[in-house]
Amino acid sequence: MEEKKKSEPILEMTDIRKEFSGVYALSGITFDLFAGEIHCIVGENGAGKSTLMKVLSGAYSPTGGSIRLFGETYDALTPTLSKALGIHIIYQENDLVPGMNVVENIFVGNEIAGPFGLIRFDEMLARTERQLKELELDLDPTCNVERLSVADQQFVKILKALSTEPKILIMDEPTSMFNVRDAQKVLKLAQMVARRGIGIIYISHFLEEIRQIADRITVIRDGAVVNTYENPGRDIELTKLTCDMVGRPIETFYQKERHEIGEIMLEVRNLKLKKDSPRIDFHVRKGEILGFSGMVGSGRTEIVRALTGADPKFSGEVYIHGREVKISNPRDSIQAGFAHITEDRQRLGLMLGNSVLENTTIVGLKEKIKGFFINVKDHPRLVEGLIKNLRVKTPSIWTDAIFLSGGNQQKVVLAKWLFADQEIYIFDEPTRGIDVNAKAEFYKQMSALTKQGKCIIMISSDMPELISMSDRILVIRDGRITGELQDEQISEQMIIKMALGVK
Repeated sequence: MEEKKKSEPILEMTDIRKEFSGVYALSGITFDLFAGEIHCIVGENGAGKSTLMKVLSGAYSPTGGSIRLFGETYDALTPTLSKALGIHIIYQENDLVPGMNVVENIFVGNEIAGPFGLIRFDEMLARTERQLKELELDLDPTCNVERLSVADQQFVKILKALSTEPKILIMDEPTSMFNVRDAQKVLKLAQMVARRGIGIIYISHFLEEIRQIADRITVIRDGAVVNTYENPGRDIELTKLTCDMVGRPIETFYQKERHEIGEIMLEVRNLKLKKDSPRIDFHVRKGEILGFSGMVGSGRTEIVRALTGADPKFSGEVYIHGREVKISNPRDSIQAGFAHITEDRQRLGLMLGNSVLENTTIVGLKEKIKGFFINVKDHPRLVEGLIKNLRVKTPSIWTDAIFLSGGNQQKVVLAKWLFADQEIYIFDEPTRGIDVNAKAEFYKQMSALTKQGKCIIMISSDMPELISMSDRILVIRDGRITGELQDEQISEQMIIKMALGVK
């Protein structure tokens, strides 16, 4: 890091402020970056990380402050100017074209053309193959993106960014959908890119990986810089970072309360996704959190989607309080008492163009307001307490969901189902991509639901979360239940052995 700092910063953001409807999302942030440096930004959802990057990429104009890039000072940037200056951002959301192959995705909009405007695919292929070799990536450049794993698609996004020869690369939660092995590949790739002299701004909630690669770490809370750590290394205490992020010690985070578990509330018999699929049988008791564990692709999500009618199934009976219910589609499952908090909150859980109020009331409003005529003035009072209790950071309940941070969008999805007051809650990766403080809010609400006599199915790849929150765990492998663990049987070692089929 000291070698890199002998030169001037390639980026200096000074006293950056951004106001939305009278609320400051950024209140005077100063941040800089050197060539070849990996400068990591951490902070809870809503802290201002994404807003700061949108100012840098030109998506937002700051309310105040200045940006100095490569010796030139700007009051604001535009997306076109930002790209022209060599800034490229890799977003969490997938912006690849599924029907195109790897080469076509990398060069789309930036194709290499010869005489008469003819696309020179061979040259693009050669460049891609050379890049893959240099970065030690094992990818077929002629393979369609839709056939690639989520991890390999992320590598394609990185290659696409590098094809524009960026000077600053922003990586926003690049490993949020990865297993440990694939996440390590991304970290190694980021380090290789930095060695080329490209400055990297790396945003992640995974503090362990931040500790592995950071030349510097800046912590942001409530739109302001709390601390910047120089040369942190692997010895930096994660509890210190966590305390900086949330403003309180980790020891005060929510701990699950034990409670009474009652009779069987939900029973699933002979569930088969396809004719030749294995048979699935399980039950969940009143007040119980049943964890679903398994490797990515094990079939955990597919089972609950078939259960709630989101996907078709070959067979299966569902019993609630001993009575069979017929579920053919999501509407049936809602009427039966299911709440399905999906893994993909933006695509499946929210109406991004609608307000927080509309998203919260979309499912349960008919039960709360009777009669033919509905007075819209009655709506806010129904949800204001819920939004406040969940600590949703929003300028108002009339703000469209698209303008909220990822963690606050996740809270709005939860608010929708809490407002609907269902009996059976399915949480699919409930805290993926959200910060420690927001996780505590989710755990608190889950525990409150079980104390009310609801039951919960929780799918999670976060092992500490799964172990600490579940009363019982079913391990899924290749679409079948391979084991059941409870009480003292629950351990990380046992879960992994069952998930991998190790005897």
